[in-house]
Amino acid sequence: MIRLRGVTKTYGEGDIAFQALKGVDLDVRAGEFVAIMGPSGSGKSTAMNLLGCLDTPTSGSYLFDGIPVERLDRDARARLRRRHLGFVFQGFNLLPRTSALENVELPLLYRGEPAAQRHAAARAALAQVGLAGWETHTPAELSGGQQQRVAIARAIVTQPTVLLADEPTGNLDTARSQEIMALLDALNRDHGITVLMVTHELEMAAHARRIVHFRDGKVERDEVTATTVDHLTAIAGAA
Repeated sequence: MIRLRGVTKTYGEGDIAFQALKGVDLDVRAGEFVAIMGPSGSGKSTAMNLLGCLDTPTSGSYLFDGIPVERLDRDARARLRRRHLGFVFQGFNLLPRTSALENVELPLLYRGEPAAQRHAAARAALAQVGLAGWETHTPAELSGGQQQRVAIARAIVTQPTVLLADEPTGNLDTARSQEIMALLDALNRDHGITVLMVTHELEMAAHARRIVHFRDGKVERDEVTATTVDHLTAIAGAA
């Protein structure tokens, strides 16, 4: 589904130019759960911006389901985001005086969908993340874990093929973090949503099937996690 080849990203020009990515190759198959890790300045956030079609590479190629993203203009990239991508951020990014239902409806409002369809889809997305009955509550009336669930509902209400999660547990305690990771696991496993997640926490990254480590603008290593090893071992044993 996703293929990066020789991707570079440079900010600025001349003596002040900074190369954030230095020839990145990466493949992500449909239905995978991939964690992206690396120290600050390693290029992982820049890579996520490119994968989310929020930016374009300076050089190299990015194919999304066969579409050459680097050749798309701003409007075409926006259409691709609306149709295929969902985003979850560390800071939740919810409208503070707006109900959970209205927050989840926002992507559908931008699409111009009728009110009845928006309401129904938003209610279904909230139920999917375990928040049925919380539709009228504002963010101030919700815990941090519940706010992140609303953010995830907003991300999946458009039925994306790829969910990009940037430090989704960064503002949560351990118990709430595990709840959110269990939810991402379920979305990946039961609904086939491809998940790409940036995280600093190995415990959270262990939920992924692969961990891609960035350092100094390059992919340092790409490893299969114990989760995948256990899964493949179980399949082999059953056979």
